[in-house]
Amino acid sequence: MSTAQAFRMRIFLVGAGGTLGRAVAAELGTRHHIITAGRKSGDVRLDLSDPASLRQALAGAAPLDAVVCTAGEVAFAPLSAIHPAPIGESAHTLGLTNKLMGQVNLALAAREHLVDGGSITLTSGILSEQPIAGGSSASMVNGALESFVRAAAVELPRGIRINLVSPSILVESMAAFGSFFRGFEPVPAARAALAYSRSVEGIQTGQIYRVY
Repeated sequence: MSTAQAFRMRIFLVGAGGTLGRAVAAELGTRHHIITAGRKSGDVRLDLSDPASLRQALAGAAPLDAVVCTAGEVAFAPLSAIHPAPIGESAHTLGLTNKLMGQVNLALAAREHLVDGGSITLTSGILSEQPIAGGSSASMVNGALESFVRAAAVELPRGIRINLVSPSILVESMAAFGSFFRGFEPVPAARAALAYSRSVEGIQTGQIYRVY
């Protein structure tokens, strides 16, 4: 699969009901068949933190040309409020089990259901490079996802590619979260969505597409 092969792909999009997910669906949906997936809405229902749910959802949608994830939750808390604790009791639990391992498990499960030369696209965020107060968990998770993608790219079988999109705060999210991102330049969701097209329809692998 490459840019030269202009055909209608089957794309499994997790988080299609969110702000970024809707923009990605609008961008890719003009050329490809989008299978939407989410916890509360979509063609397919799944729980990103439940590996069995991921496997079942992917199996029901296969065969797939691409798997894209724009979902993932993390907790925000000042570092002073985070204390040593087992993962299940830590303030980091949500980010580790949902955004980090949820996307890692999605990528691992996708291997079984992607065609040769298919692609996986995950999502991190600007906090991997530019931290904010209360965002240590998000920074940790985003950085781990980026490292995973670089490493996975050299081992995935059958020509399967994997990339990641790291957007800044979205224009559409500023009303709710702008106070945490003073001085950051927001980007429109539609602009961030272009990076997902670059990943899905391009030829690169192991790339971090930063949309700042």
